[in-house]
Amino acid sequence: MSGTVISRNITLIDAGNKIDRTLNLIQEEPLSIRIQGQPYSVVMRTPGDEPAHVAGFCLAEGILDSPDDVETIASCDGASTNVVTVTVTAARLARIAGVLDRRGFVSQTSCGICGKELVDDLSQMVQPLPDGPGIDLQGAYHFLETLKEQQGLYRETRASHAAALYSPNFQLLSLAEDVGRHNALDKAIGKLFLERSLHRAAVLILSSRISYELVQKAARAQIPFILAASRPTALAVALADSLNMTLASPAKKSGVQVYCGLNRLV
Repeated sequence: MSGTVISRNITLIDAGNKIDRTLNLIQEEPLSIRIQGQPYSVVMRTPGDEPAHVAGFCLAEGILDSPDDVETIASCDGASTNVVTVTVTAARLARIAGVLDRRGFVSQTSCGICGKELVDDLSQMVQPLPDGPGIDLQGAYHFLETLKEQQGLYRETRASHAAALYSPNFQLLSLAEDVGRHNALDKAIGKLFLERSLHRAAVLILSSRISYELVQKAARAQIPFILAASRPTALAVALADSLNMTLASPAKKSGVQVYCGLNRLV
């Protein structure tokens, strides 16, 4: 995992004893995303998977709808750079002038906008999702319980979030880890987007809580079902409900709490 972790000497204090140790800490660096050479957004993330990360981010923002909208996704100064530029086709550029003027809307929402206004605005970018195939809730819960078994970066640092995408019959399609839950989802979605296989994804498993941004990203990727380790926010449920999505998380003692989209469960 070169580039994602750094070793640091620390002191463990246990029962009054001081013990010198070396720990691996997760890396966090800025990634500057440029569209047509112009600055669009800066995100803090764990280095790695930059093309997928940026593709997923741009899909969520409404900059991209299809891989065919992309002319290039390129690092400005080699593979290890913290600056990535997306160049879209002339046809796509003409259609996203308003999006570029908005600049970082999903990830950096302006102050002063209320929850209802946000849901109404985001809902204009995404149509309600079709019902699609039924999802086995218990099957999804099994993969949430075993998610950490697939998180190599988490085992090494205890500090990463994960997003895993599955087909309706729970074939693992994509998994990504990052210090930020939003970045992990962008990377997982972006991988499939660039491979032109995003249409196969129907189930999203998250190690984190569900915020409205994660619902927005999943909706733009046409992923109707989200099961997360922690509860969603009220705004996330309102947005998901308006888009015919299913949100769920484990109950405190046993079972699974379904917040909306019960009709999708078999």
